[in-house]
Amino acid sequence: MTITGFDASGELDFAHRLADAADAITMPHYTNRSFSLDWKSNHTEVTEADRDAESAIAGLVLAERGSHGLLGEEHGLVGDLSSPWRWIVDPIDGTTNFVRGVPIWATLIALTHAEHGVLVGVVSAPAINRRWWAARGLGAFADGRRCQVSTVSKLGEAQISISFNKGWDALGMTDRLVQLQQQAYRARGFGDFWQHMLVAEGAVDLAIDVVGLQPYDLAAVMVVVEEAGGTFTDRHGARTFESDTAISSNGLLHDCAKILS
Repeated sequence: MTITGFDASGELDFAHRLADAADAITMPHYTNRSFSLDWKSNHTEVTEADRDAESAIAGLVLAERGSHGLLGEEHGLVGDLSSPWRWIVDPIDGTTNFVRGVPIWATLIALTHAEHGVLVGVVSAPAINRRWWAARGLGAFADGRRCQVSTVSKLGEAQISISFNKGWDALGMTDRLVQLQQQAYRARGFGDFWQHMLVAEGAVDLAIDVVGLQPYDLAAVMVVVEEAGGTFTDRHGARTFESDTAISSNGLLHDCAKILS
């Protein structure tokens, strides 16, 4: 893919720097339990670690990518809002885990283009000392090791991850999820970013996320899954990071999720 003005390696390096800046803020708060807890209007948790990490990322983007925009979970849109280039950031994906002392949380950073979609993604999970990244045409990596999805083609031999929530109940889909879970060889609920990264690594074959997602939950993980050879869609089968649902798979098992459309 050739896109005028796009340097895949350079933007990926910059995304790593953004993740480093976030890790330097989030990890001390997590390790020392030094944060206060607030609740947003959508009844989800937020801490100063979320806000400060996003502010640090936005500051670097505004300083070094002044012609780009940025969408963050905590502070919304900043920068050049007319630009086709937009960074999409979730400073802490898995804030509930962060607050409770569960180490499965991550900073999600993606660079998108209005015409070409997600081009760069970094998923940094410092509490478990893991990082995944990808850029279009450069492949996907976990801690420097190339990622590749699995080759499992039968649901009865597959390990899947399903994240239940009230959104699935409201859609009347929970029974279908239970049925899918029972047909698989093994089912777990890894949740949030982690289930999709496990798909990219080939450790999980199919992952179904909750209902009620936002672009900052999905953009970074989407490019990692796809560059690892996987498939990433919403429950209707549309390839997008802008839906409220997300399903990732090794591609061979993606049709198993058609029962949710």
